[in-house]
Amino acid sequence: MPGWAEILTRSVVFLIVLFLITKALGKKQMSQLDIFQYITGIVIGGIIAIHVTDVTTNVMYGLLALAVWLVIPITIEFMQLKSKRFRNLIQGNGTVLIQNGKIMEDNLKKERYTTDDLLKELRNNNIFNARNVEFAVLEPTGKVNVLPKKENQPITPKILGASVAPEKEPQTVVMDGKALLEPLANASLNTNWLETELEKMNISIENVFLAQVDSDGQLTVDLYDDKLTVPVPTEKPLLLASMKKCQADLELFALATENQASKQLYQRNSERMQQAIDKITPYLQ
Repeated sequence: MPGWAEILTRSVVFLIVLFLITKALGKKQMSQLDIFQYITGIVIGGIIAIHVTDVTTNVMYGLLALAVWLVIPITIEFMQLKSKRFRNLIQGNGTVLIQNGKIMEDNLKKERYTTDDLLKELRNNNIFNARNVEFAVLEPTGKVNVLPKKENQPITPKILGASVAPEKEPQTVVMDGKALLEPLANASLNTNWLETELEKMNISIENVFLAQVDSDGQLTVDLYDDKLTVPVPTEKPLLLASMKKCQADLELFALATENQASKQLYQRNSERMQQAIDKITPYLQ
């Protein structure tokens, strides 16, 4: 076999093997690497590079070496699941860089972290003044995680004491002009509902690039033709407007009638409707 053909064949073979090894090692191997995962990636890359470019090497030896470096990481990860001490030995522990708002200079020196390095990592966490940090830790992966001081943390509805609507992940029900049955079922919907909603918008499913349904059942559509405008979902505003109109009508009826029993009935139901509006408004806005 000519040299170029052998290199081509080896490249294809080792590409397939590398793909299978990566799938076997799992998604963790593709995230931020700890020390052992870093070493594993380098060794596997080196083995493949040598046996792809050097036609004098034995392909079977390369495949055997890759098999060993598939078994070793899986064994190591299994042992990490069983032993916290072994996990600390392989992965290491996080190093506290800031604690109680105080920079830990000794820990910075231990990790060979300069002041510029620390400030850069704080900026990566959208913090530009070290005095705003309550706690910061250098993870074994090299990432710095930061906890801002309470007064510098983002305001949330919980802090404000406000109630918000529960929300689940949106379901993609149309992709590339085709309906996706499983996401529709996850949202407790079907193709008949989808066709009806698209008909309301005067849109055919073949013209839909992407369509998603939120947890409230509102359909959002993006078309292939960017020049066309799609109506904004109006179910929530219309429901809130209808409830406010009912409450206003009840007040009007209470003012219009001379019958005291009817007046009290209208006023009582108007107050109940207002209470319902106050409770549901955060969910409909």
